[in-house]
Amino acid sequence: MMNDIETNNLSKFYGDVKGIEDLTISVEPGEIVGFVGKNGAGKSTTIRALLNFIYPTGGSAKIFGLDCVKDSKKIKEITAYLPGEVNYYENMKVKELLSYSESFLPEKDEKYKIELLKYFELDGERNISDLSLGNRKKVGIIICLLKKAKLIILDEPTSGLDPLMQKKFFNKLLEERKKGATIFLSSHNLTDVEQYCDRVVIIRAGKLVKTLTLANVKEERKMKVTYKEKGKKKPESFILDKDINTLISDLSTKKLDSLEIRYQNIEEEFEKYYKGDNDDEK
Repeated sequence: MMNDIETNNLSKFYGDVKGIEDLTISVEPGEIVGFVGKNGAGKSTTIRALLNFIYPTGGSAKIFGLDCVKDSKKIKEITAYLPGEVNYYENMKVKELLSYSESFLPEKDEKYKIELLKYFELDGERNISDLSLGNRKKVGIIICLLKKAKLIILDEPTSGLDPLMQKKFFNKLLEERKKGATIFLSSHNLTDVEQYCDRVVIIRAGKLVKTLTLANVKEERKMKVTYKEKGKKKPESFILDKDINTLISDLSTKKLDSLEIRYQNIEEEFEKYYKGDNDDEK
């Protein structure tokens, strides 16, 4: 089976400064894959190389089996992309900008456009210059979805969105996946990645650190115990490495003010992959 995205030792250097190096990743059809790393890890550099906005220094990248450099024009026709920062013509209304964007598509769908405006609670009559950061991001999301592409590439798509709108956004992505779309998104929000992605690709300092299947991560996640004894100022915290009944027996001998036993959250689970990371912004 051909992967929708595939890179092989993809590298990009800016002079002596490393963007990404020997990056080999893949995204299978129908997946939602999270691309995770600190600021400057190389996420945006990778995406720009995939879309041929920058030329790689070495290695190769393919989308739907097409070479990302040689077949860039065709790839852009069949792929939807949302950049991390969106900038538009300030003197246009939202509906005018959407219509302008639609003019580059082979087919228009006025009904779908109206549905998206309503779904994302965006007024088409408002001027772009009057929009907040979150509403500007909504415009970008709608433009991206109007393309009805089989591959959707998103760079920090939820920045600027409030929590309720973030949830609506991901529900829409799940709908697109049901229609057959593959989704590749970079994100700082590991909670969203955990909840909605099938796999996560972790990058650090421009290099691949780990590719994880989220279902396996959830199954293997350990419990974290935090308790505070009476008369002590600071609580004790540790990862549970024994039977929980043994833990309860041990704690029953202490006089406790508080006790919390929970599974590690996704941020704690991924901390080990970020240790020693002193990336600069890329």
